[in-house]
Amino acid sequence: MESKKVGIIGIGLIGGSIAKALRSSGWAFELIGIEANPAHAVKALSLRLVDEILPLEEAIERVDVFVCATPVDILVQIIPNVLDRLKPGQIVIEVGSTKTPVYEALKNHPKRKQFVSTHPMAGTEFSGPEAAIEGLFQGKRGVICDKELSAPEAVATIESLYRDGLGMNLIYMDSIDHDVHTAYISHISHICSFALANTVLEKEKNEERIFELASTGFESTVRLAKSSPETWSQIFHQNQENLMDVLDEYINTLLKYKGLMLSGSYDKLKEELAKANDIGRILNKH
Repeated sequence: MESKKVGIIGIGLIGGSIAKALRSSGWAFELIGIEANPAHAVKALSLRLVDEILPLEEAIERVDVFVCATPVDILVQIIPNVLDRLKPGQIVIEVGSTKTPVYEALKNHPKRKQFVSTHPMAGTEFSGPEAAIEGLFQGKRGVICDKELSAPEAVATIESLYRDGLGMNLIYMDSIDHDVHTAYISHISHICSFALANTVLEKEKNEERIFELASTGFESTVRLAKSSPETWSQIFHQNQENLMDVLDEYINTLLKYKGLMLSGSYDKLKEELAKANDIGRILNKH
């Protein structure tokens, strides 16, 4: 597939890392940034994540594929606005962590077939253009949602972007299933990490002791608590119903462990912990 002109709307960790991958793979021969934050725009240019920064109205005249990598709460405003302006053959995708709000906002849009819903399952706890990483997506999973609602040629282009441009392995699901499964696997991990960090900060007032005694286990468990509160509060809001379901289960599990400890039932607790070991078998399947 011939190299494309790509517009990145929102040049943070994900948008910037996509820009890096598309440039190094040759999938894009020109990268145009659309960025509302002036400081991010300057940084993206200085890091050569994009070739230039343009207003959306000008970028529309130049770009083949738009990648919308803004915070999830404004996707429902931005994407219809982009779609309204698209010419035949142009495509817009979004890479957010929640899908249902965008699905609902676009389901009756006359240019819906020029939109492809996607989610590259990769990231770090850092944010902003300076957080962009070369190779962030290589070998990871890329999700395409509601494939049947997009034009086949648009889907083929975005499949190439993910496989050839980002080096990802593709899976397919609908928006509703996506939000259920990401709540169970990704979103619960983040909210628990935030909660654990706040618990430690509340109970342990001696910062030096936290620094001195934190081992790799603690660091890996609370790593996600360094993520952007703005980004993740929006994700939790958009996926609240599914997150409430999995939070209830998580809280019940903690209460079960607490009850077993209070009753001295450590053999039973060991059985429960052994069940948890099965997650290793699943994660190491491939």
